[in-house]
Amino acid sequence: MKTTSTGRWVTFPSGADHVRGYLAEPEGTDVRGAVVCAPENLGVTEHRQEETRRLAAEGFIVLTVDPYSRIGGRPPQDYTTAEERRSKAFIAARDEVVVPDCQAALAWLRTQPRVAPDRIGAIGYCLGGGTVLAWAAETRDLACAVVLYALPIIPAPYTPDGRERSRLALAPRIQCPMQLHFGEADEAIPMDQTLALKAALEAKSPRPVEFHTYPGARHAYMDSTLDRYSPEASALTYQRFVAFLHRHLDAGARP
Repeated sequence: MKTTSTGRWVTFPSGADHVRGYLAEPEGTDVRGAVVCAPENLGVTEHRQEETRRLAAEGFIVLTVDPYSRIGGRPPQDYTTAEERRSKAFIAARDEVVVPDCQAALAWLRTQPRVAPDRIGAIGYCLGGGTVLAWAAETRDLACAVVLYALPIIPAPYTPDGRERSRLALAPRIQCPMQLHFGEADEAIPMDQTLALKAALEAKSPRPVEFHTYPGARHAYMDSTLDRYSPEASALTYQRFVAFLHRHLDAGARP
């Protein structure tokens, strides 16, 4: 049952650094599990904070990791074009940096009194969806993972070494049940890449995979602050991933 939630900024150790995150908790004692969230390339915006509180109101303790903690809490601002902005954001929040930060967030959540250590999942949007996909291939600590419109193949300009990176090869290493969501009219992700990722995960993932696509939905269709927002696709996606998280994180759940 949905309740109310409160949010606040917290810090936690990640390697030699301290990283910040936005923590939202449901009021009352009925906690249904915990979730680490990896945000879009815009970082932990007001909208992402609002969505963190919204998910917490479903009964989860949610910690959204700031992928830009080390550079002031915002993606790089020294760009002249939209493409350069995305490129610099992806490089600053590359897997080598943010996957360990997500693991550190999970470790920190495990120290919280209302969190069951074996009932922590993950959710990621856009850049953060790719982070969660990579993270789920590296850890056995996640009870489940939700991936929203992640790039199946990261273009060379978005990587620190200037080489294209394919997420398709991660499929055999996925360590937890996974649910994925993509818009069929996504202008940032070619549909053939989406279908290639679907085929790879369904054929090779050792854990259960749910894959959903939405006709007419564009990239970042869940962001209500954008003109690409799709209310219908967003509502159905939200319903599906909340049910998925409850299924795997509620007390007594078994991945």
